[in-house]
Amino acid sequence: MLCRDLMRRPVQCAAPHESAQSAARRMQDSNIGFVPVCDEQNALIGVVTDRDLAMRVCTPARSPAEVEIGEILTPSVVACRPDDDLRDAEDLMVQHRVSRIVVTDATGGVEGVISLSDVAMADPARAAVILREVASRELLDVEGTTQPPAP
Repeated sequence: MLCRDLMRRPVQCAAPHESAQSAARRMQDSNIGFVPVCDEQNALIGVVTDRDLAMRVCTPARSPAEVEIGEILTPSVVACRPDDDLRDAEDLMVQHRVSRIVVTDATGGVEGVISLSDVAMADPARAAVILREVASRELLDVEGTTQPPAP
């Protein structure tokens, strides 16, 4: 299966000058936890997640209406191409320990998004393996280093 066969589209990108409150509302209205952030040419420049909002806006008690997405976005984005094999995208999820991956065209424009829940709908057994690996990012020892999940 190719990434294009599973990716969700259309994807509404947020602009870096939009407020964190706008991003949170978009996530709530669409029941998603992830918004790609694009420039004026639709080129991907980062993503904002529900975790970004919690850790970079709510925790330091900043006003969501006054914080721009460009200030809090995660610039490192894991992406694949529409014609990539889905297994390659799944491997990227595991390698980078992320539950969502952006599908981009050759110019970096956003074509779609694949989430772990999309993988679960297509292949529940494979999704369980990916989830275990992705979730291992949350397992820290007392020194703060990531530990592999228990067998």
